[in-house]
Amino acid sequence: MTLANLKSGTDIRGTALGEGNQLTDTVVKSIMVGFVEVLRRKTGVEAANMTVSVGCDSRLSSPRIKKAAVEQLLTCGVDVYDCGLCSTPAMFMTTVKKNCTGAVQITASHHPSDKNGLKFFSAAGGFEGEDIAEILRIAESFDASPYCERGQYQSVDYMSEYAHDLREMIRAGIGAADYRHPLKGFSVAVDAGNGVGGFYAVHVLKPLGADISGSQFLEPDGHFPNHSPNPENPEAMHAVSEAVKRSGADLGVIFDTDVDRAACVDADGKEINRNRLIALSSAIVLKKEPGATIVTDSVTSDGLRAFIEHTLGGHQYRFRRGYKNVINEAIRLNQQGVNCPLAMETSGHAALRENYFLDDGAYLMTKLIIRAARMKQEGKSLSDLIRALEEPAETKEVRLHISCEDFRAYGSRVIDELTAWAKKQPGVTLADDNREGVRFSFDKDHGEGWALLRLSVHDPVLPLNMESAKKGGVREIEAQLAPFFAAYDQLTE
Repeated sequence: MTLANLKSGTDIRGTALGEGNQLTDTVVKSIMVGFVEVLRRKTGVEAANMTVSVGCDSRLSSPRIKKAAVEQLLTCGVDVYDCGLCSTPAMFMTTVKKNCTGAVQITASHHPSDKNGLKFFSAAGGFEGEDIAEILRIAESFDASPYCERGQYQSVDYMSEYAHDLREMIRAGIGAADYRHPLKGFSVAVDAGNGVGGFYAVHVLKPLGADISGSQFLEPDGHFPNHSPNPENPEAMHAVSEAVKRSGADLGVIFDTDVDRAACVDADGKEINRNRLIALSSAIVLKKEPGATIVTDSVTSDGLRAFIEHTLGGHQYRFRRGYKNVINEAIRLNQQGVNCPLAMETSGHAALRENYFLDDGAYLMTKLIIRAARMKQEGKSLSDLIRALEEPAETKEVRLHISCEDFRAYGSRVIDELTAWAKKQPGVTLADDNREGVRFSFDKDHGEGWALLRLSVHDPVLPLNMESAKKGGVREIEAQLAPFFAAYDQLTE
């Protein structure tokens, strides 16, 4: 196996159980050698002077992989903080709060239980795709010999410190008369999906007086027996919605496995994810930062743009899919003097400038809970903040698979030719901010909606997203596009 195949964007990811195990102990150890070398180059700190924190999610293979990772780091002369079961955002925070040179999180996010992976951080943030590629290149020539004297090992309960910081954030944010219990009388149903997010209910909300009796699936279980730990999964969102309605909670919160993504539901069980969650987050951020720019990915709705720009008075900057793309673009814009306090992808990754542009589901939910608790005192709910958001009547995604070998060149040609086609069609208008693929809108006589064709980041696929403000509109849009795509014999649904 070529280790380069384990690269998945800015992560390393592969099968970790069974006969097809790609993340064997030997492979993990070789990856750690590559990580130490890349971390040395990025920070200027030699291995003998490094402290690296290591944590993991609840997957069945995580303890084994963590053990191999820790052993190799120690062999390399690195001091190790073993943080045990931990969220991905908390692992980054060890570089800030514990002065760790770097951090390693063992997780495969919401992927099936036989998968696992590794994420890497320094105090500057998560490693980029090119860093991952270099780690794997170095790992191919794995040298298991010690670099120097063996490092020191220490078990560290960082999640307790992380939970403490979130509790203090809520106390300060609400400023209740009962400062120690600002959530008394407020009910939150937390669904951790048997990932690591159960701490949020037990160690953040409950000590503040919140009623968490409606919570479910808080126990870490790498089999994920109840539903996929994924805020984009319809079954998962239905589960937390039902939990809220069953318990009469004021709010429902759901996390993915490693808590870097989240979504919520209101007291009526209505889902607040994807465009709604971006709208809600924008409403909270823009109250503090009037006129600011919100960076999102490319597939957000027209209604969201109207809400951010016309209702809230902010600006939306649509960029490429991929949470790191969105975050990095927000950082770049801030460096150019553009006020961008929030970067958010429809998948639920949300990064706030005030929190190191770290995509942290628990931090985002904490911001929302502070606002929700305040609004309850006024007889209002979070849903009141997004009532003006116009929702599409229909949405659809079609994934067009490219069968030829040079799929990137073929996909780029299709996008270029669709751009030229759109310019000639009646009732069709190209978007003025095409930063990924091509997006164009259809007037009321031609479907009353929009379509976006883009090339997948990793796969030989052209995703086609369509949305319409009227019933039957997507079918009208598809009918207009069908003759164009019929001319390409290397595309199949």
